[in-house]
Amino acid sequence: MTAADLHPTLREIFDAHAAYVLRSLRHLGVAESDIEDVGQEVFVTVHRRLSSFEGRSTLRTWLYGICLRVASDYRRRAHVRRERATADPARDMQEPEERAPDAQVQARAELSALLDQLDEDKRAVVVLYEIEGFSMKEVAEILGCPLQTAYSRLHAARDRMVTEYQSKRAGGIGR
Repeated sequence: MTAADLHPTLREIFDAHAAYVLRSLRHLGVAESDIEDVGQEVFVTVHRRLSSFEGRSTLRTWLYGICLRVASDYRRRAHVRRERATADPARDMQEPEERAPDAQVQARAELSALLDQLDEDKRAVVVLYEIEGFSMKEVAEILGCPLQTAYSRLHAARDRMVTEYQSKRAGGIGR
């Protein structure tokens, strides 16, 4: 492995991994309206820390660790932000057309709602293993926990998600 392999340029990293970073941030609870800004924070961090990347893990694993920390900071700050009411709402706002929701969009929204029910540790394991396709060994490495702990978190997260999903479905039947 050459030095160039260990230290690709920021541009190369961005070109190869921007979509992955934005997708990861979405799954980690960053609001759609803030995705680009938080993604920029990730790449600013990558720029600052690129020289310290030692290649002990894959670049993708390293990037996910940065996403995890930046998304965590974002969620901590998110409760502090407040929307400001305006005296004059937008005049050109129109009612959306009545149409059936796209099944894929609805499924993503349901998954996002289920992920929101999990604590940060369990959410990270589900996103890394189930959505991003990392091995459990890689998940444990990224999260800095023992392999068995990662498996335990995944099992607990799955149980919680199934319970929440079934509860939601049972509540919707009588309506």
